[in-house]
Amino acid sequence: MPSSSLPLPAKPLTAPHRRPALSLLATEPARATLEALQALNLWRKEPKQVGQGRTVVLFPGLGTDSLSLWPLRRHLERAGFRALDWGQGVNRGPQGDVDAWLDQLAEAVHERIAPANQASLVGWSLGGFYARELAKRLPERVPHVITIGTPFSGGPEDTHVGWLFRLLNGRRAEEHDALRDRLAEPPPVPTISLYSRSDGVVSWQACRHTASWPLARDMEVNASHMGMGWSPEVLTRVTKLLAIHRENAAGAGKAAA
Repeated sequence: MPSSSLPLPAKPLTAPHRRPALSLLATEPARATLEALQALNLWRKEPKQVGQGRTVVLFPGLGTDSLSLWPLRRHLERAGFRALDWGQGVNRGPQGDVDAWLDQLAEAVHERIAPANQASLVGWSLGGFYARELAKRLPERVPHVITIGTPFSGGPEDTHVGWLFRLLNGRRAEEHDALRDRLAEPPPVPTISLYSRSDGVVSWQACRHTASWPLARDMEVNASHMGMGWSPEVLTRVTKLLAIHRENAAGAGKAAA
């Protein structure tokens, strides 16, 4: 995997803790349903046209497909973005060697975003790992990354489903720490992690950067883990962040000219 161009991080921040309380996990379906009902009010309002045709690729969580992020994709389309799903069907996790699988995914996404020169990447849960790792492989094509409920700073003790280290697919135990450190390192592009303290599936602390990186930020939202693909706050926040990044990039381009 290409090494990041980011400088070394500053001193570590708060380390991730244990997995969420079982009470939060038990209420996930009900809270996600409520968030879907609340999203109906948002759908009645026409969003501001802030996308100007900019391309965004969305990556679903483990065991889900494009339908899980359809509300977010549709919301972005209504706001003027060219929003695409990842095009790989159900997310079953990397198959075989992780690096080789990610290289193939990067090539597929590279072709998918054509004819656009660039595309922001947005990933939910496991999909957030893909967004971060693909941005490391395609930094010239990916100007911005947003992850939603992605525990990149955690381990098996920080999630109820224990899928993080099943990504290893047969790697030897001594390789776990090296891969874990690599996944925790953000890509060399502006990266924002949205996390929720009411997440019942993964530890919210594991969704935050454990060191201070110059291009990485953490932002709190109020949402269940299952409902992050349609939570009104997440829909609004992601749209605004993509729009702000577009405006900042345009301003930087004018300044350079």
